[in-house]
Amino acid sequence: FIFFFLLLTLSPKPLQFSPKSSSETETDPSSPRSTMSKQTYRVCFCFRRRFRLAVAEAPDEIRGFFNRYSENGLMSADHLRRFLVEVQKQENATLEDAQAAINSLQELKHLNILHHHRGQSLNLETFFKYLFGDINPPIDLKRGVQQDMTAPLSHYFIYTGHNSYLTGNQLSSDCSDVPIIQALQRGVRVIELDIWPNSNKDGIEVLHGRTLTTPVELIKCLRSIKEHAFTASDYPVVITLEDHLTPDLQAKVAEMVTQTFGDILFCPDSDCLKEFPSPESLKKRIIISTKPPKEYMSAAVPKDAQEGDSQNGKTASDEEAWGKEVPHLEGPASGNDKEETEEDEDDDEEDPDEGVNRFQKSLAPEYRRLIAIHAGKPKGGMDECLKVDPEKVRRLSLSEQQLEKVAEDRGTDIVRCAKFQNPLFYDRFTQRNILRVYPKGTRITSSNYNPLIGWMHGAQMVAFNMQGFGRSLWLMHGMFKSNGGCGYVKKPDFLLKSGPNNEVFDPRATLPVKTTLKVRIYMGEGWYYDFRHTHFDQYSPPDFYTRVGIAGVPADVVMKKTKTIEDNWIPVWNEEFEFQLTVPELALLRLEVHEYDMSEKDDFGGQTVLPVSEIQSGIRAVPLHDREGKKYNNVKLLVHFDFV
Repeated sequence: FIFFFLLLTLSPKPLQFSPKSSSETETDPSSPRSTMSKQTYRVCFCFRRRFRLAVAEAPDEIRGFFNRYSENGLMSADHLRRFLVEVQKQENATLEDAQAAINSLQELKHLNILHHHRGQSLNLETFFKYLFGDINPPIDLKRGVQQDMTAPLSHYFIYTGHNSYLTGNQLSSDCSDVPIIQALQRGVRVIELDIWPNSNKDGIEVLHGRTLTTPVELIKCLRSIKEHAFTASDYPVVITLEDHLTPDLQAKVAEMVTQTFGDILFCPDSDCLKEFPSPESLKKRIIISTKPPKEYMSAAVPKDAQEGDSQNGKTASDEEAWGKEVPHLEGPASGNDKEETEEDEDDDEEDPDEGVNRFQKSLAPEYRRLIAIHAGKPKGGMDECLKVDPEKVRRLSLSEQQLEKVAEDRGTDIVRCAKFQNPLFYDRFTQRNILRVYPKGTRITSSNYNPLIGWMHGAQMVAFNMQGFGRSLWLMHGMFKSNGGCGYVKKPDFLLKSGPNNEVFDPRATLPVKTTLKVRIYMGEGWYYDFRHTHFDQYSPPDFYTRVGIAGVPADVVMKKTKTIEDNWIPVWNEEFEFQLTVPELALLRLEVHEYDMSEKDDFGGQTVLPVSEIQSGIRAVPLHDREGKKYNNVKLLVHFDFV
């Protein structure tokens, strides 16, 4: 009795008790107005808690816009065109565009498109449905590729995978072509394969060496790459090979690669390229990149470099050697630094000339001719690694720890010291060459790091475990929504050119504000249709709040949140947030919805990440995605974006 007394007196909504077990609800997710009347939750064996369910109605500001751009309660195509130009900032919107929007709504049978002497018109309900519909996204992917694609490959951020064949963790998961296919279908343009001899030493398998991962045949991976390489984008796919083969097996790989890819395989005319070709010139081409194999190049690699020392981070703890994770990405998604360390894959050092000569002598000639992007790490530390050779270009790989360490220790003042032949450090190096960053060895759960650490320093290939999930991977997916989702994003000019006084972009410097982004979170809907009705709470509707913030250079990073709306499947927040951005070119807008839980960890309700440079101004329907990055069928937010 005490329990039921407290339940009655403390409940935020009026309660009714009924012996009936059915919920009386409307379940049409396409309806512009939710007509769900009530919903019951089981409290005890014979009692149920009943709630009135909210109706999705246009917020007051939306009503205000409708009244301003309509006449006698009707919005004609001409009225809508004015709204598109003045509020949505679509300056080139035509009357035909407005009419096409109205026509697209007419296909939804339950909507009432009104006809009068001026033609088809929208009422408030259909106007609201238009704004909250799929035809009004925050990023217009239909525009396709908008950036110049004729610059060298080194001028682009490239959607890059790490250990692309793994289905799960780095130690014991299966190897398969399935995650490779999934990555290519998402638009990933760099696929990594570790190739090893099979148990009989007469064939080639793909697996994570010295672990319990089960292998997959190389030929199966190659065939899947060919079949799916250009389903999401026509721009080139780079296959980075971690080669652990003898020359006779390399010859077999060359035969497999040549026969599988045929004419779409890009083979350079010379051993080393003087400049990388452009993505445009390499459309629908496959590119091979590799470095000297460890197992059969021991003569070219000093023994201490193979075994590791404190310089490459294999004996020192992560926190002691490389510093902590970026603060705003700390948490489960950042990985466990106490996990068992695996061998870092790219720590071998070699003399740039001697190593290449030995490499080429040991390689099967057929295999050598396939390599378009040469990779390797010279001995002599970072000074040698970052030297720019005007006669050839190459790929350099650094672990996330190495990049963080160098960026932390060698700010621009140290970079400019006399011992550097080239005072422009990463930025100048990455104008001509390709810098690849890969996850540290302790990420055995296939977690990821903050990709901004690479992008801020001009790294083109920020390699990620695409089979995982978490905030870092959401940022990666968000960045490559840019440029039509083609997998290549042009780097900002400040990473491609030095300043008037030969200065380098410093992401930690205090810079003036370039633009201010205002984000008003109106409301959200769709959870009622995409989740079980007791998914968030067994005894009441969910209590949603939204987190909104910026990922980017340190000065721009911030995270804020709305108030919590209790017991409502259609929360209305109507809160505005303002973000002053010093480097909007690298800024990503983060949106996350969570359900507040007083006694346990808050429940996840959806997320998305949007590149600020691609966001369309105006009122937009923002679809949300699950933890793995898959878009929900119905869950979305209604948001007003404004740049000032």
